[in-house]
Amino acid sequence: MAVFYCLWTTVYYDPSLSPGDAWVICRTNAHENGAHPVKKKKKKPDHVVRSFYGPVCGALCAVRGRRWVELSVEEQRAYVMRLLDALEVTDRDKRLKVARAILYLAQGVYDECDSDVDVLYWARHNVFLLYHMGVFTALLELLNMEIDNSQACSSAVRKPAISLADSTELRVLLSIMYLMVENIRVQTEDDRPEWIAARETFRIELGVFAGEPFALLLFTMVTKFCSMNAPHFPMKKVLLLLWKTVLFTLGGFEELQAMKVRGRERLQLPPLPEDSIRVVRAMRAASPPASAMELIEQQQQQKRGRRSRRPLVKQDSLDTYNERDPFKNEEARDEDEDPEDSDSGIEGEVDPLDRDVIIQPPPPPPPLRPPTERLNFPKGLPWAPKVREKDIEHFLETSRNKFIGFTLGNDIDTLVGLPRPIHESVKTLKQHKYVSIAEVQIKREQELQKCPMTLGEEEVEETPAEILYLGMLPNLSQYVIALLKLLLAAAPTSKAKTDSINILADVLPEEMPITVLQSMKLGIDVNRHKEIIVKAISALLILLLKHFKLNHIYQFEIVSQHLVFANCIPLILKFFNQNIMSYISAKNSICVLDFPHCVVHELPELTAESLEAGDNNQFCWRNLFSCINLLRILNKLTKWKHSRTMMLVVFKSAPILKRALKVKQAMMQLYVLKLLKIQTKYLGRQWRKSNMKTMSAIYQKVRHRLNDDWAYGNDIDARPWYFQVEECDMRESIEKFNSRRYDRSRGGPAGGEFTPVDNCLQSVLGQRVELPEDFQYSYELWLEREVFSQPIQWEGLLERP
Repeated sequence: MAVFYCLWTTVYYDPSLSPGDAWVICRTNAHENGAHPVKKKKKKPDHVVRSFYGPVCGALCAVRGRRWVELSVEEQRAYVMRLLDALEVTDRDKRLKVARAILYLAQGVYDECDSDVDVLYWARHNVFLLYHMGVFTALLELLNMEIDNSQACSSAVRKPAISLADSTELRVLLSIMYLMVENIRVQTEDDRPEWIAARETFRIELGVFAGEPFALLLFTMVTKFCSMNAPHFPMKKVLLLLWKTVLFTLGGFEELQAMKVRGRERLQLPPLPEDSIRVVRAMRAASPPASAMELIEQQQQQKRGRRSRRPLVKQDSLDTYNERDPFKNEEARDEDEDPEDSDSGIEGEVDPLDRDVIIQPPPPPPPLRPPTERLNFPKGLPWAPKVREKDIEHFLETSRNKFIGFTLGNDIDTLVGLPRPIHESVKTLKQHKYVSIAEVQIKREQELQKCPMTLGEEEVEETPAEILYLGMLPNLSQYVIALLKLLLAAAPTSKAKTDSINILADVLPEEMPITVLQSMKLGIDVNRHKEIIVKAISALLILLLKHFKLNHIYQFEIVSQHLVFANCIPLILKFFNQNIMSYISAKNSICVLDFPHCVVHELPELTAESLEAGDNNQFCWRNLFSCINLLRILNKLTKWKHSRTMMLVVFKSAPILKRALKVKQAMMQLYVLKLLKIQTKYLGRQWRKSNMKTMSAIYQKVRHRLNDDWAYGNDIDARPWYFQVEECDMRESIEKFNSRRYDRSRGGPAGGEFTPVDNCLQSVLGQRVELPEDFQYSYELWLEREVFSQPIQWEGLLERP
């Protein structure tokens, strides 16, 4: 009789994705426990957590002498089917063994592979095989069982310290589900036709799984964890799976841009003036502004005559020199330097984030380039200017008051009586007029509120974003508060408190490290753990905000208000109130322990010196990605909102944001400059005078609004007594929208207050009314008190109110 075996290991997926999301980087559980991950064929020391073979009911690998990679597809299907049967046993330990066997399949049967490429190929092949066999549905049932396991929750609550052992089953299930979602989501050139069809089917299933989006189940896990009802939940894995699920079901930024183009075509709006993604990618980073201490040192050197003027020195050589050590503030620049000179120096320069500038010595100044080479770079501003219809109305109102003495309301076409220059100005403004989808949606909503009977019921398209919003709406505030609590706990500037939530439940081992090497490993893992949580939450929030804004502006506004009321703005500012260059260049990773390198290649011996040296990467893309996302969230919350802009001023965000400009990455600098632009008019003339280089960078990189006098102090709309009224009006509009569209008791999909009244006595009395049991017991007493003992004023019924 043949004996069947299953290779199961202690490897758990612990993803930390690059900005390109090319592949998942994971770490072995042996590393999490402070040991070296090894393969079964290598000689293992006694202290290592070992992988081993163990019998499993059913079969995974082939009959003796054959391997998984040698089996046919039909044989692989048969083994997966037996594993699915074994998942239904009542024994918890046997289910865990089978789940680990499925995890080994999803990780690419790395023990039978000789290279990283082979592991990635077999992981992708096995994931699609598992999906076709219905493994995800079985895992979802097991996940629901673990979530509802009250015994595990109560034992975790009573424990003084929670460790990896308390969430073993959850981590295995979430790891398999994450691998399936990520592998199926990413599209490659060599995808088979059945894989392409499976990807679309899986996306639809995740959007409405068992009647509701799969993301709602993960949101429920987040809220249960933050309410301390389930402190053993592995939040990092939950948040990563939640982020990737939303990214898969709703779409990424490329899909968002395509949806925006289709939405404008459907509303018969003019096309977008440019593709914002391409414009941002083509931008070059600018030299950061000098700090106050640097300016003082420059002035002292100039007084002593130790500095000679070098007008012909190329700016890019200075930038290269100044980027050698990101931990020092040596980006000294002259504030009175001509911005054209500094811009000409960085044309064609390689992005410092792509260079190894710390290890290599500064290169010599490049030779002078011929003037013909400079013609290859486009000149002018990167963005086409925009004008809102409200700006044109305000301009004409001011002009009519000045030249005629009266106004015409919202009329932007009548130019009678105005001088010729005003005609030319209006023509220029209308050429750059931009009508957003949000403005059309607001006007449509106002019409529906004003004429509900005439316009009838609105036809709502069942998009994935609409389905997700409808499911999140009842508990939206709880979801937002829970995400911000986790973001606060994972922020590097947060101090450990006894009453704060413990986000390290799925990174701390049962036994704390006893050697220096183990302590250093655990410290790196804890920091990396927090960085991944920040990345997942920031990416999830910006995705939700952008998709809800495209679906309907009031869906975006309600999420924004919940974020603002939960103190999201000061939380993000607190996050940036640190040495941002140290955070961007953090080295909280160990390359040799990344998956699949750690299970395919021979591992060198790790020492305290090698861990302290870190990897060779100049910048941590994970942290840079998180910073850009948080800046984009802050921009979304404050754009065209004067009350929230004043919050930036009150919390003194200008020096914090200005320090963030030291990171020489074009996209990050763009969103920092946007935040500085909207509050420039409130910072005073002296601030603008002493930060002229920042003002020049805003002019060069941020889109222009033709009527926006951001560089001056003439702001008409920013009256302080309007701030609270602005938020209250927005809240009222949101409540009317939700009541009209989603409240079934008042004008929702079921009819509500606009349903015709039934005046037939027989049909009204014939309707069945469900009465509570306590009312039935006290029915006679109610009749006596409310009917028989109350005199009826029959004449009063005939009188008009």
